[in-house]
Amino acid sequence: MAAAVALQQQGLQVTVLDRAVPPVDKACGEGLLPDGIRALKELGVALPAGTGFCFRGIRFLDGRSSVAADFPKGPGIAVRRTSLHSVLISAAQRAGAALRWGVRNVEVCGHRVVVDGCSLRARWVIGADGQNSQLRHQAGLDRHRIERRRYGFRRHYRVAPWSSYMELYWGARCQVYVTPVSMEEVCVSVISRDPRLRVNDGLAGFPELERRIRSAPPVSREMGALTVTRELRDVYCGCLALIGDASGSVDAITGEGISLSFKQATALAEAVKRGRLKDYQAEHKNLSSRPRAMAALMLAIAKHGGLQKRVLASLEKRPSVLESLLAIHIGDRSFFDLWPHDVLAFGSAFLGS
Repeated sequence: MAAAVALQQQGLQVTVLDRAVPPVDKACGEGLLPDGIRALKELGVALPAGTGFCFRGIRFLDGRSSVAADFPKGPGIAVRRTSLHSVLISAAQRAGAALRWGVRNVEVCGHRVVVDGCSLRARWVIGADGQNSQLRHQAGLDRHRIERRRYGFRRHYRVAPWSSYMELYWGARCQVYVTPVSMEEVCVSVISRDPRLRVNDGLAGFPELERRIRSAPPVSREMGALTVTRELRDVYCGCLALIGDASGSVDAITGEGISLSFKQATALAEAVKRGRLKDYQAEHKNLSSRPRAMAALMLAIAKHGGLQKRVLASLEKRPSVLESLLAIHIGDRSFFDLWPHDVLAFGSAFLGS
């Protein structure tokens, strides 16, 4: 939907072929970080007043340590995936895109797209069909430099949020995200390397969190999805370009997947307008570099329980370091902006923990 909006704004006529039928849901943490909100605004898309829940920043917890940091330039917004998709559908329709739902069979051969046996001509073809992209496979773009898989499961509970932060609980077996999506509902997401570890299993590792959720009625079915760290060698071939998870992805621990897709939509539309998809290839790599670096850092911490506890204990002593890292994470600062005395103080706290 974001790609359709961006391409229509560049004066192209877009037809969207989607296998799904609205409302479209997906297992995700549902937090939209400030850089994602800015990317939406660049697309001319605004969330209606009262949509979702504004959260001020991120809090890390592990049962022993707790440290929080605010976003430096305004809050993030947590919004149900179905609501966000509806907003984007409306934006694509207003922009003039033609939307076809429930399409089952799509094959691409150059500028010809075959849909359920009927042939369409297209100057450009955009593959936005997710982690297991069939269009990526058809185009021979499956070659990758990096690929690591984890598993995520998500469920919503009817309970008033107890925090103005998106909370990330760090444990030995998994990480648990708690995102307040309204004044009476939270989204709980569990991410681990174990495909059998479900939401209830994840909550069992965090007694305080489990007590908060225990009596809250679930208001959605549990959904699961792969969270894949994947870097492709190429994101285009001929007239076909990939976007979103089809074009590679970062682990869900970053919370950046949807924001990254919105930024890619703008970059892709500008490259298509110029007729230079190699420009998109370069910008795609540039846009992905910071989320990949932050994902690598967070996954390295998550992989070693002892290191994880020492890092969180050190951050609790030096919360300014987490504030700087969060600002870097959403693109408001660079790694070069870390103050040397903060880094040295964090190092001292880490060695002493």
